[in-house]
Amino acid sequence: MSREPTAAQRRVIDAADPVTGRLRGTQAQLTALVRRGLAFRHPRPPHDHFLTPAGHRIREGSPEAPQQEQEQPAPSTGVFAARVGGAREAAPPSEAGRLREVRGAWQGLLELRRMTNPDGSTDRPCGWERGHLVRAAALALEAAGHQPETASTPGYRVRTTPQPEAVAVYAPDATALSACADTLERAGWQPGEYTEPRTGTRYLLASPRRT
Repeated sequence: MSREPTAAQRRVIDAADPVTGRLRGTQAQLTALVRRGLAFRHPRPPHDHFLTPAGHRIREGSPEAPQQEQEQPAPSTGVFAARVGGAREAAPPSEAGRLREVRGAWQGLLELRRMTNPDGSTDRPCGWERGHLVRAAALALEAAGHQPETASTPGYRVRTTPQPEAVAVYAPDATALSACADTLERAGWQPGEYTEPRTGTRYLLASPRRT
């Protein structure tokens, strides 16, 4: 990209669906974003436009591709964010409101799978999830009813790993860890249970399934 998006184009990018990246704008704006490599037009009807990974980075305020997901949750910006768990994770102000947000985000993610997987499959992760591993795995867990760890309550934690396309998932006990594995497997991930050699802590190593 040779120059920054115009103010009008930036408004279109900022207004994109936070999970699917679906765009709304004039045809001229959408075409210009496609030319810049910040959006693509889906080949199947209704031929909606979606952010590319470069477009998502512009929306998230990161000019360079991130090397890893942050291990701790970012401060709230009013935009939906999956709860990855940890001491800094705050409880939502409204449990009912959060439940609606999570359900909407999960349905949006399934739609993104349908629109972007070559065969239209919704039973395995899509490219966006492979580029946002921690958030994608955390959304799958929260959408299934698992609770993230907070300063006052136990729960799951999702963290980056040195392994490409893999996240580590921790849970307060063996039963919870097994339940997380079942959820991720149903969501199209491949989880395996391992033990940290130094601490003896059991955890899941989960990767998005490709076939």
